[in-house]
Amino acid sequence: MLIRVVALVALLSALVACTPDSDAAPPAGRTTTVAALPDSIPAARWRAVLIAGDNDSPSFDNGIDALRDKLAARGVRDIRILTSDPARNPGAEVAVAANVSSALRNAGGAEACLAFITSHGNETGVVLRQANGVIEPGTLDDALDAGCGALPTVVVVSACHSGVFLTPAMRQPNRVVLTAAAADRVSFGCGAGDRFTYYDQCLLQQFDAATTWNQLAQATRTCVRNLEQSMGIRTPSQPQIFVGSAVGNLRIPGR
Repeated sequence: MLIRVVALVALLSALVACTPDSDAAPPAGRTTTVAALPDSIPAARWRAVLIAGDNDSPSFDNGIDALRDKLAARGVRDIRILTSDPARNPGAEVAVAANVSSALRNAGGAEACLAFITSHGNETGVVLRQANGVIEPGTLDDALDAGCGALPTVVVVSACHSGVFLTPAMRQPNRVVLTAAAADRVSFGCGAGDRFTYYDQCLLQQFDAATTWNQLAQATRTCVRNLEQSMGIRTPSQPQIFVGSAVGNLRIPGR
């Protein structure tokens, strides 16, 4: 019985650990090391899925629209937009569970994947208002495994408490994972009068100057910290970064 209790405690500790910029041991059955992947993937070979999960603030759809334009300008052709505000984006798919799952599970022959999700969040995941639910870390991990497999994969989760997505399962060697906040922190800038969330604003501002996703992650985190300090925020959001061992120098499309 004591052995079982100790094993259970060890498992729970692994599941809740969330240390920025470090590799955690993947679950049983996952490959712990892989050969280095190509640093540069042609822009036309990227697959991007951009998801706005809530429409109570225009900042979320503004974020995916702005990132779509930047990616398209860099030569990314395969960009799938999912909106929580079909009145604003009548030609886009609605961010309901089935559409989100389909988008993430189909890489369409791409050589690299990007998933960007911006919304409200809580300790269980990211809100999908149109689905009356959330995207949980395990659901996202399963979808990325199915759609992208061992391809270089970048995941950006911009929401309160989004650090919950830095689970051991999400920390794979072929992934770069950026979150707008630590698991126990909120993020800012998602009010009805905000153009972008603070995190999305910084990501978009730093995008053109960065060469690699790691550089963009670091620059975005610094930008958020400076912005929060200038706004007098006493409890910072603490954006999190994970860079897998096989994609340490993965370049942004078109760079």
